Amino acid sequence: MRYLSSARGAALSCLTALPFVAGSAGTSGSAIAAGFYLQDQSVKGGGRAYSGEAADMGAESLWWNPASIAGIAQSETYNGVTGIFVSSTATDHNSTIRYLGRGTSSVGGDGRVDNPVQNGILPTGGFAYRIDDQWAIGMAVTSPFSFVTKYPTDSWTRYAAETSRLTTLDFQPTLAWRPTSWLGLGIGPNIEYQVADLSSALPNLFAGQPDGQQTLHGNGWDVGFNAGLQLHLTDRLTFGAAYRSKIQHELSGKLSVTGLDGLLAGQNLRADAGAHFTTPWAATFAVRYRVTDRLTLNAQAVRQGWSVFDAIFVTSPVTTQTNENYQDTLSGAFGLDYEVTPRWIMRTGLQYDPTPTPGASRDARVPDANRWLFSVGTSVKVTRRITFDASVTYVDFQAASINRNASAYAGTPVTVPVALSGMVEASGVVAGIGTRLWF
Repeated sequence: MRYLSSARGAALSCLTALPFVAGSAGTSGSAIAAGFYLQDQSVKGGGRAYSGEAADMGAESLWWNPASIAGIAQSETYNGVTGIFVSSTATDHNSTIRYLGRGTSSVGGDGRVDNPVQNGILPTGGFAYRIDDQWAIGMAVTSPFSFVTKYPTDSWTRYAAETSRLTTLDFQPTLAWRPTSWLGLGIGPNIEYQVADLSSALPNLFAGQPDGQQTLHGNGWDVGFNAGLQLHLTDRLTFGAAYRSKIQHELSGKLSVTGLDGLLAGQNLRADAGAHFTTPWAATFAVRYRVTDRLTLNAQAVRQGWSVFDAIFVTSPVTTQTNENYQDTLSGAFGLDYEVTPRWIMRTGLQYDPTPTPGASRDARVPDANRWLFSVGTSVKVTRRITFDASVTYVDFQAASINRNASAYAGTPVTVPVALSGMVEASGVVAGIGTRLWF
């Protein structure tokens, strides 16, 4: 039957409607920056809402600007761990399904899901080695695109999302040069490993039949680059600018479809799968101004090129395209550092971070929203060579709608239309501790 072979391709398309990247994390929990990006790569920076990282110096700022280690006075290491704790609710607003031979009806399932956005732990680290007055090398290890969402198998979102898991590890070797007292330069590759797992339900053709199940696993290595500069305009004023490239990811893995009955029984399978997509570029600009010997003001703006994440292409065994239509964003942050004593610094900051996800087609896998970040932090110099950092951020998400066509077997005679409509509300707390060591 020819239409069943078409249904097989459509089933694969349905499974991969938000493939590898729209998944979620292992080492980290939820995305506290926009989209599925995590900006929590420095505990010190977290204390001022990431308002001056591209203009600051030290290994903990390498993710934002590779020039941050140009001209360092000593070699150093940085280690930190951040806990991400999110309270969230996803509520159904009349989502529907239409089985063969039957009119439109409620999608059913649990209409309220508490805490689909999972908590998590994010470790980060880096080091910088001073070669001489001008040259330094370094390495940052981060997890910039990572999170987890989980919905019960009987939830109203089941045909679009059950479990989504994405973990990214980014290794950034860096070479930095300070040719003059007022200029620092840095460059390095971003070597990223991603592993993802997705699952969702597949409806059988007729009402009353139990759902089928689809799962997808994939992983891969890909490379981009990071370049930046710092202008030390005066002893009190520093400007930083950096560009991190987009990365075109190629993932390979396995697809499994089970539990389909009747006319669809022949579509149960386990097959090789592949996907490619692009994660965003970022242009970061920051200023730090030391107003007095104790008070430093910080400001930072980040333009992220999310529009390159316009579609996901999947092959298994046919090629399908899922349009995402993310939008470029511009975030802004302001903060301050205040030296209470020579050994104790306090910080605070405020950031507005808009979501790149389009409201007209937002999905349950990435239930993202515009957010405000309110941060406080501190640094204590324990010894001449060791400093302890701590920070806490409250994240206030605006309520966001979920609107997604999750139709199964689309484009075939056995299409089962599914229209998901709902609302997500959330808030979060991010708390981190870290240490810096000079040698």
